[in-house]
Amino acid sequence: MIPRNLRHLRFFAAVAELKSLTATSERWHLSQPAVTQAINKLEREAGGPLFDRTRHGFFLTPRGEILLKRVESAFALLDPILGEISPRLRVSLTYAQLQALIAVSESENFTLAARRLGLAQPTVHRAVTQIEQEAARTLFERTSFGILPTRLCQALAQAARLAIYEFDQADAELAQFDGSEAGAVVLGAMPLARSILLPRALARFRQQYPTFAVRIIDGTYDALLGDLRRGSIDFLVGALREPAPIEDVVQERLFDDRLALLARPDHPLAKQTSVCIDDLLAYPWVVPRLGTPTRTQFETLFTSEGKATPQRLIESGSLLLMRGVLSESDHLGCISRHQSKPECDHGLLAQIPFSTDHLIRPIGLTYRGNWQPTRIQQQMMEIISELSPDG
Repeated sequence: MIPRNLRHLRFFAAVAELKSLTATSERWHLSQPAVTQAINKLEREAGGPLFDRTRHGFFLTPRGEILLKRVESAFALLDPILGEISPRLRVSLTYAQLQALIAVSESENFTLAARRLGLAQPTVHRAVTQIEQEAARTLFERTSFGILPTRLCQALAQAARLAIYEFDQADAELAQFDGSEAGAVVLGAMPLARSILLPRALARFRQQYPTFAVRIIDGTYDALLGDLRRGSIDFLVGALREPAPIEDVVQERLFDDRLALLARPDHPLAKQTSVCIDDLLAYPWVVPRLGTPTRTQFETLFTSEGKATPQRLIESGSLLLMRGVLSESDHLGCISRHQSKPECDHGLLAQIPFSTDHLIRPIGLTYRGNWQPTRIQQQMMEIISELSPDG
């Protein structure tokens, strides 16, 4: 793991730019031995030489190029907001202070933040206070309800989370460079992806990478999107939003999905050759929650015919729960066609003969606009793309 000494990483970036220890020491107003010591320590902990030393200067090795890309990305995220708060922080800010700021910002409580970091409460309080003193401004508002981060503090915490993500990516790429493994692929999975696409992709991925860590995060779209933007998730797999929910994410379409209207195999509507809209209104439903693409399409089925949407609803995105309710009652269900395919193929559910081909929703990948995946993360995305149905 690379050392998380921000000053040493800045020295490294300066040497890469200036190709000289002397010029770097002059820029930072330090002795040349101090810079030399920092670079040597960084090389030891990064696993090998970062520079080729020649009489013409210091030139990056392939290992150094890997690290520099991530270091530059991290500081490109941090420095604009540090400059807005106080340019002095670019020199003085430490990694431990960043961790404390993030923890307090998210916990809104020093004691909870300290517990989360495994530190004493005074240590965390001192770290945050040092940032505020250096910035000559308050970053948290102390209220009777807790410690609330200011707008600038929230911006700094967000930049810090993504900068730390870049350092973690550097660890993963340097490990891969040395033929070992570090890090993980972290996916945010929406219901359709969990049913068919991801199981196949994960089986294929495991054949290529038998031991590489993979974490699947379930949750609502809003929660997954928040984790994606904070750097806790690498990318999302599932229904895309039209338009994209926010400007800092990118959506990549893989295929189109359609709506499936379902019932138990011996349901009266499943036995008919055709079904009209009034037939659908005669039964209670199990449907996804409000705000999801599938729910919007479900409501469109009725409003496009001038009908009110059904009122007897159970809201759930769980296919398992839907199947259970449909099997035990006359309820009908509404869900993704691809997601329901295994259930129908095994005779557990049946599609109602009512056309929904005109209701299309794109399925794909969502990731941050400035995201630079590692080789293994990129490989996982390619496998998911290759195994995606034609739509």
